[in-house]
Amino acid sequence: MITIGHEYELDVVKKVEFGFYLDAENLGEVLLPNRFAPPDLAVGDYLVVFLYRDSEDRLVATTQTPKACVGQFAYLKVVANTDVGAFLDWGLDKDVLAPFNEQHRPMQVGHSYLVYLYLDKNDGRIVASSRIDKFLDDECHDVKPRQAVKLIIANSTELGYKAIVNHRCWGVLYKNEVFQRLSFGQSIDGFIKHIRADGKIDLSLQSGRQTRDKYADLILEYLNQNNGFAAVHDKSDPRLISKLFGMSKGAFKKTIGGLYKQRIITIEKDGIRLTEKHPQPAEQTAPAVNVWKNRKKPK
Repeated sequence: MITIGHEYELDVVKKVEFGFYLDAENLGEVLLPNRFAPPDLAVGDYLVVFLYRDSEDRLVATTQTPKACVGQFAYLKVVANTDVGAFLDWGLDKDVLAPFNEQHRPMQVGHSYLVYLYLDKNDGRIVASSRIDKFLDDECHDVKPRQAVKLIIANSTELGYKAIVNHRCWGVLYKNEVFQRLSFGQSIDGFIKHIRADGKIDLSLQSGRQTRDKYADLILEYLNQNNGFAAVHDKSDPRLISKLFGMSKGAFKKTIGGLYKQRIITIEKDGIRLTEKHPQPAEQTAPAVNVWKNRKKPK
């Protein structure tokens, strides 16, 4: 079933002076105004559009891409304050409203806030709320350890960072396992590290294998750049290990233990030493960019 606030690939069924009508199935025909239509669009084509209600409460389509769909969280900037609430830039010509009663604290123009997008039950319009807790659970019932997930950094605590998992529930990234700068509202890929007995989720920014490989590459790169020797070992100060390699002492011990078993290094009284050449990690190519184009229906 097609619903407002999401992207769909729809058929072009009619051309009129002011745009094109698309078949939105259960929602009927929806107008795509001329200003959003690609120049070569024709009846019989189909293309990806986002559905929403305009300022006159009409259901319309756009080829603009919003920063979030209904049911998702996004970090959005306030562009105006009015007598009905704050308006936020979410990537479309028409800004999204955060009503006063859905603001965790009064929003200020020029500031950005983490909000959840949903459909107002009264008029069916898309609105935003910064009262994010009421849209989140402490548990995600359909995730499992080592699963890749999408994270949004939402808060910091003494333990580390609270993150929204797949736009649905809370998880925690522990401070001593994060060796990069994270900022409020940042979207980042992560992994389910562990699901506790109470259902709460521990997160990691890398899978176990990726973490081990990354840490091994960091240590080997350091050794190759320092004549095959590092004056640090499993008894060294954790602060020195973190300064040199950006990892915890526990991660360092596991990594050099693995390298030792592979006979790539030796562990000596005053440090670790490279015993054989180890290939540097291959340079990664940039991922291919998906470009959406108008396509004719297959005959």
